[in-house]
Amino acid sequence: MVVFSSKHSRAKVNFVAGQLFALLMAVWFRLYLHPSKTSPFIRHVVATLLGFYLALFCFGWYSLHFLVQSGLSYSVMIFAGLEHMHKYCFIVTLGYLILCQITRVYVFDYGMYSADFTGPMMVITQKITSLAFEIHDGLTKRDAQLTPSQKYLAIRRMPSLLEYLSYNCNFMGILAGPTCSYNDYMAFIDGTGYQPRHQENANGKENGKYKQSEPSPKNDVISKLCTCAISLAIYLSLCKLLPVEHSIDDDFVNSTPFHLQVIYLYLAMLALRPKYYFVWTLADAINNAAGFGFNGYNKDGSPRWDLISNLRILDIEFATSFKSFLDNWNIQTALWLKRVCYERCAINPTAATFLLSAMWHGVYPGYYLTFLTGIAMTMAARAVRHNIRPYFLVSDSYKCVYDVITWAWTQIAISYTVAPFVLLAVGRSLKFYRSWYFCLHLLCLLVVLVLPVKSRRQQAKEQQDGLLKDKLQDNQTDHNSTDNNCNQKDKAT
Repeated sequence: MVVFSSKHSRAKVNFVAGQLFALLMAVWFRLYLHPSKTSPFIRHVVATLLGFYLALFCFGWYSLHFLVQSGLSYSVMIFAGLEHMHKYCFIVTLGYLILCQITRVYVFDYGMYSADFTGPMMVITQKITSLAFEIHDGLTKRDAQLTPSQKYLAIRRMPSLLEYLSYNCNFMGILAGPTCSYNDYMAFIDGTGYQPRHQENANGKENGKYKQSEPSPKNDVISKLCTCAISLAIYLSLCKLLPVEHSIDDDFVNSTPFHLQVIYLYLAMLALRPKYYFVWTLADAINNAAGFGFNGYNKDGSPRWDLISNLRILDIEFATSFKSFLDNWNIQTALWLKRVCYERCAINPTAATFLLSAMWHGVYPGYYLTFLTGIAMTMAARAVRHNIRPYFLVSDSYKCVYDVITWAWTQIAISYTVAPFVLLAVGRSLKFYRSWYFCLHLLCLLVVLVLPVKSRRQQAKEQQDGLLKDKLQDNQTDHNSTDNNCNQKDKAT
């Protein structure tokens, strides 16, 4: 156990050291390899080589899996027909990731972090599969067949091998991501990422408010590094005091009133989240320091550097619905799931999306229990929101009461759902749910059976039908008005 603990600590130290090195290289990259000073080719080469160096430093020869996964997928893109290339690429990439996860978990060290080379592979999987779908959209479909977001993301030519490796393995995102679209990354490399915000407006006049020099990410990087420091301090202070595993301790369960068990679970999950805040905010700061992540300007003219941000901390902690929490947590992964699964799956897209998320995360049974529970939670939360929320919108005081209740419910539901994700093993996860008498599972089942709920596609269809009906009524009103005017003119004549 001492050996495992030593490996565990060394892996964490290597990760933080690697990210701090990447932060320094990002500043150097933006200042000395700026698009105005060097060619995209040099920027691709340097970003890729630095990425490989960081991978070797943190994971040793396990990092060869990054190249094998990328190489297999690129071969599929090149040699498979465009019509089905995205499907084959999805199967090969996700299959290789799952194979590596099975090997790491059940051959090397179950439940331990050491040699967790599959973490970067998860981000590479997102990038490769997104790229395959975007190439398929760009080369096989007409614009009329694509949604506005798919049209923006569509890729009109096959990337070169260097561009492909740079996108997958660049030093800014090789250790912790986040994932990003290929078009956004290429705009960053080419130096065109700021141009759309500087173009002329619809009247043909330059928008002087935003027509300024290239925005600096300095303030945002400093702010995000401060957030990292605070998150790390909170996590190191509380993680040992409030372990999630204590919630299934027999003495704790038998001697603690149920309402205190609920409060403890919430506090334990609250103490655990800053670890993710630290990792994802640091990754975002690294990308921003390199000049990647610009997302236009705020109303006051200040630049926004949240194009590839992965979380919104305040929106997470004060979320008043299950969906709101998920929309602000691991944002880029949620977008990936939406683009490759939810928008394209014809049968029960919600269940398919949760299942894909579980398979992508790994092979621990706790992951599958979490995401299966998440399906029930999502359906129940949707039913409550559609059937009960309208009654609380009649006044501000009623809405305030509703928000407080739903905030508490959301935090409890998230903690209950995510507990197996932390406990990992099926025995410990089921022990936790038994200590809670599966109460939220049963409550969700009751809500779904009692309250009617429509799928999002049905709601969208009804909304479109309603808009079409309103438009027809408006046209009919205009037509009647025109007829009346004509009749009045005839009478006057």
